[in-house]
Amino acid sequence: MSTSTDFADPRATTTLTVQIAAEADLLKVRAVLRSEAKEAGLNLTAATKFVTAGSELARNIFKYATHGQGVATIESTEVNGRRGVRATFRDEGPGIEDMEAAMRDGFSTADSLGLGLPGSRRLVDEFSIESDVGKGTTVTITQWSR
Repeated sequence: MSTSTDFADPRATTTLTVQIAAEADLLKVRAVLRSEAKEAGLNLTAATKFVTAGSELARNIFKYATHGQGVATIESTEVNGRRGVRATFRDEGPGIEDMEAAMRDGFSTADSLGLGLPGSRRLVDEFSIESDVGKGTTVTITQWSR
């Protein structure tokens, strides 16, 4: 895990990066998500939703990415006086061939329920996904304090 601070931007706080290469790393990601959600002032419900969505996205990296490797970057953010927490999950895996299908409940390319991506999207305030077949996927989620 690495840490950096951007002192030039008064809205920026610590950015934490967790490499995802082993199942134990999923626990590290959960711990950092939980800690940063608390630091950003999220209430219990919002924090739980954020941690659940982020945990699912980290598990997707471990399960689907090439060699199960990727990175999670978690940071506090503030926009117009509103505090929140943002997490970005990146991998260099096979990418998602059919994004529309992948965002539909029940769709899976593996032995799963197919609820991960659409469920994660429903749990957070902001969700964005970009994927290039053969290059990888990046998902960013944001949860704002209430």
